[in-house]
Amino acid sequence: MAEERGGDRCHVCPVWMAYTFDNPFRRLFHRPERMFREYVKPGATVLDFGCGLGFFSIAMARRVGDQGLVIAADLQQEMLDRLARRAKRAGVGDRIRVHRTDADGIGLSAEIDFGLACWVVHETPDIPGLFREFASLLKPGGHLYVMEPKTHVSEDGFEEMMSAARDAGLRDVASPKDALSKTVVFRRPIDRDYSTAATGETRSSRSRRGG
Repeated sequence: MAEERGGDRCHVCPVWMAYTFDNPFRRLFHRPERMFREYVKPGATVLDFGCGLGFFSIAMARRVGDQGLVIAADLQQEMLDRLARRAKRAGVGDRIRVHRTDADGIGLSAEIDFGLACWVVHETPDIPGLFREFASLLKPGGHLYVMEPKTHVSEDGFEEMMSAARDAGLRDVASPKDALSKTVVFRRPIDRDYSTAATGETRSSRSRRGG
């Protein structure tokens, strides 16, 4: 399935398909509280890019607590609407802000402690631009957790993606084992300025819960 916005075509997972991997059985393979415990702390600001129905967003909202924020970002408004309802039922609706992305990138102005891109990078038209945008959003020392499906992405394709992340100035620091995914964790170095990496101009400071 493809969605068109702004004249671009971006292949995305249809909403109905998201239910095939966003269900209780997924916890046999992915336990967010274990996967992200080193990176997602109370009070953190987290970006879940390509959040789908919120499998990870809701779990991370529980970890960041009342003082934290999860920005759940997706191209499809229907995904975001369903996620918001699920988050409210789970009691964490006030910790999650939904954000509709652009077809060619995140389209967000914020500062984040942690970013997650699960099974979504290969669907993005401009992969180098995506990683430059992540590098701009991450606080110094912040981490980006990238997961790509083993069944969809070849070793060569994955390495090309990881090279794009390194070219954006991110440094790989871990390769967690995952039965379903090729996975790398990147870190933004603390001694490099990324303020103009994505847009060519310095981003103004905004409140954590601002746009």
